[in-house]
This record gives sequence, structure tokens and C-alpha cells, in this order.
Amino acid sequence: MTVEVLAGAEAVARRAADVIAEEARASVAARGRFVLAVSGGVTPRRMFELLAKVDIPWPLVHLFQVDERVAPAGSPDRNLTQLLESLVARVALPPGQLHAMPVDETDLESAASRYAAMLQEVAGKPATLDLVHLGLGTDGHTASLVPGDPALEIDDADVAVSAPYQGYRRMTLTLPALNRARRVLWVVTGAQKSAALARLRRGDRSIPAGRVRGDRALIVTETAAAAAS
Repeated sequence: MTVEVLAGAEAVARRAADVIAEEARASVAARGRFVLAVSGGVTPRRMFELLAKVDIPWPLVHLFQVDERVAPAGSPDRNLTQLLESLVARVALPPGQLHAMPVDETDLESAASRYAAMLQEVAGKPATLDLVHLGLGTDGHTASLVPGDPALEIDDADVAVSAPYQGYRRMTLTLPALNRARRVLWVVTGAQKSAALARLRRGDRSIPAGRVRGDRALIVTETAAAAAS
């Protein structure tokens, strides 16, 4: 995998936004559309804000979620809430091309299957994302694929529902979906991530993040996070 180490979190956010914009333009030129899946959390907020300011052909973009907490609509704990505020409200993305994970539904397993079907409808069969944006937890988790969760071992579905983690069940893309992506963009900031980042860079398959293929991956990180890696 390729690693870029920058001076701080602002530089990381700016570089990540530029990478997404470059991939968007290349994908539209090659295939007539750009299928992007983004993660949530604290780290990408600034990236989303900057992404709203760069040159992207938004009418040709389909935006999916990598994962989502099972929480009420509008909750600050929902990744969608931040995504709407920081990015979607600021760009010309057609309403039908934002594909939010249906975590409001009672039957989550059925909802996950329908989300996988939507992914296939947009991104082909098997579904192939043009770019997937991932974060990294201090425990080595990525998406909502956490150590010991049965969802980690799913190999016959693109979307799954996790066991409770930090107070919430979650809907998440699975490893097969992540590993088919044409490009993987890791955005990692914070000194607390340094040990997990070192293991990711070594390809340590004992952590969930280490099971995402590295040959199509770019890690954009900062000096503090890269210190131990």
C-alpha cells in the first residue's frame, strides 16, 4: 500500500478531499459515473467540508455509506447526520443518488439485504465501488467490522448487521464488498491511532483493518499517527 504522511489533520483532510475528487473525475471519464462509499466518525468531518469545495461532477456521483449506527434519524450518533450537514447539503448531489443505510427499519437483516441489492443495482454484480473511504479504530476495527464480531467472517453478502459495539448495533459493508473496491482510501489522524496504524501497514490480519487488501490502498495520515509505524 502507499502511505503519505503529512504535517497535521488539516493537511490530511485536504489531501483526502483532493484524492476523492481526482478519483471522481477519472471514474466519470472511464465509466460515466463515480460510486463512492464513505465512513463516519470524527476524523472525516473536515474532509467532507473540503470535499464540498472541490471540483466534482456531483450529478454523476452515487454516494453510499460504509457503516451506520442503529440510532434514531437525526441523532448526532448517526453517521448520516454529519454527512448531510458537512457535505450533502452543500453540493449538487441528486437526492436519489444518496443511498443512506436503512437502519430505521425493524427487520435489520432484511434491510441489509435490500441495501446490498441497491449497491448491486448501481455498482454492478458483483458490486464494485470506485472508491471506499475507511477510518481506523484504536482496536484495529474499520467500517463497523470489529474484533471478534461474526460479521468479519461473512463471505457471501456485501452488507451485514453487527453485534452491539459501544452501545449500538450497526449496519456495515463486509470485507468482500470492501475488497472489491477499485481504490481504498484510509484517512487516519491522532497519536492514539499509531499502534493500530503500524499493524495496518504491516498487513496484520489479526485486526479487522489488516484484512482489507492493500494493493489498491492509499493511507493518508499525519506525523503523530505515523510515529510508531
